[in-house]
Amino acid sequence: MSRKWISFPIREGETSRQAHCDFPQGTYEREMGREGFFGPASHLHHKHPPTGWIDWEGPLRPHAFNFNHIPSEGDCPLQAPLALHNADVKLRLWKTNGAMRHLVRNGDGDELLFIHEGAGHLYCDFGHLEFRDGDYLMIPRGTAWRIEATEPVFMLLIENTDGAYQLPEKGLVGPHAIFDAAVLDHPR
Repeated sequence: MSRKWISFPIREGETSRQAHCDFPQGTYEREMGREGFFGPASHLHHKHPPTGWIDWEGPLRPHAFNFNHIPSEGDCPLQAPLALHNADVKLRLWKTNGAMRHLVRNGDGDELLFIHEGAGHLYCDFGHLEFRDGDYLMIPRGTAWRIEATEPVFMLLIENTDGAYQLPEKGLVGPHAIFDAAVLDHPR
């Protein structure tokens, strides 16, 4: 079912013309969204960091996570400690400086790896693929794979345990919105 959200663009006070760009001097952006990155959202600018709180009372206490202190190094990314999880998703952080000595295979969910830092090679059932910082690697459930880092790698692993990764409806912006599938690389 396609949703028709009510769009009511308003700009008041000191704002930027485009989300996430050219913030007014001395302001901090906060995005308030309904459906993650794909639904309607408001972009608010604050004079003080919205996450600069030091104390909170009540049952809806927000959490700030310092992922710099999670022990995440090891030979197996699937054994990295869980940072966050629920019935639909498991999130892990993993660092490696070398080559995995064995293959891993996740039979419970698809893996999405975001390469935060570093570069290397992915070897899997489908072939070989080079990667670097800023890349996303989507690994389907049941695929055997391993990583060889050519420089230290720090990655975010997101396991989808409740379905398959999908693209949102793009509507009028067309099939090339967000990215053009014609430019995606794949293992060979």
